[in-house]
Amino acid sequence: MMLIPTHHFRDIERKPEYLQPEKCVPPPHPSPVGTMWFIRDGCGIACAIVTWFLVLYAEFVVLFVMLIPSRDYVYSIINGIVFNLLAFLALASHCRAMLTDPGAVPKGNATKEFIESLQLKPGQVVYKCPKCCSIKPDRAHHCSVCKRCIRKMDHHCPWVNNCVGENNQKYFVLFTMYIALISLHALIMVGFHFLHCFEEDWTNLLQAYGLTREGTAEARLSLHEKKQPLKVSSTECSSFSPPTTVILLILLCFEGLLFLIFTSVMFGTQVHSICTDETGIEQLKKEERRWAKKTKWMNMKAVFGHPFSLGWASPFATPDQGKADPYQYVV
Repeated sequence: MMLIPTHHFRDIERKPEYLQPEKCVPPPHPSPVGTMWFIRDGCGIACAIVTWFLVLYAEFVVLFVMLIPSRDYVYSIINGIVFNLLAFLALASHCRAMLTDPGAVPKGNATKEFIESLQLKPGQVVYKCPKCCSIKPDRAHHCSVCKRCIRKMDHHCPWVNNCVGENNQKYFVLFTMYIALISLHALIMVGFHFLHCFEEDWTNLLQAYGLTREGTAEARLSLHEKKQPLKVSSTECSSFSPPTTVILLILLCFEGLLFLIFTSVMFGTQVHSICTDETGIEQLKKEERRWAKKTKWMNMKAVFGHPFSLGWASPFATPDQGKADPYQYVV
């Protein structure tokens, strides 16, 4: 298969006959100001629901299998507060990433009136997207799922059912960071739980249920003679039976390890993309750099807001991205 250079498409978009402003009309019913951004994509909605389900499953196992049955109340309270805080911030970041306009270009704005209003200088060119009939700012790309051109589009993520772009990249980075942290926290707690409980309480519990080779005959004889229900010691490490507890913890380990690796890689990739000021699509297509080079710290402030503050780690703090003109065209 012969690869077509990216600049070939740009050259086509530069041709005057390609713009065809007379064929573009504004949308008949523009969205009112303040309308919530939400992508109606079945796959994305399903992935977002699965994301919430997995976080709530981890919440259930951590609380009802490990922390609440524990007799060390200080350990349970501290870890419960930390885990719940991280889980809350992760889900809040997910909501902000999913429901925030990533930087969509107004659809159908490639009209003759709009092009004239730009007051382009001689030799200055603009690009038109043939799919959504909009004038594309520099570094904007069309998303086939969102059906819009997105400013500084990095990629479309089904897990947040949205594009990752200029306006919501901060929330996506926070989402991957907090998911990685709760995954690591859950894995550490599972490790401590096995070390603390398996030797001491679970051995006695298995014997009481007659699930060990030595205790099977004795447990059956005892139950047959006493004709009474089995009573389990209150020192057990879980409110569930040992097999159920083991299954729940193994599933949590698998989930935690999988998402720790996945979100850590995504977090590192996003931070690298921000520091180099090059989106994932631009790296993939090896697009020619046409924008001014800035320091890594300036690039970080452009995404997370400036000045530096605790708001960088909060999904509720909307970053102040300055007064940059969203419609920047290249010559």
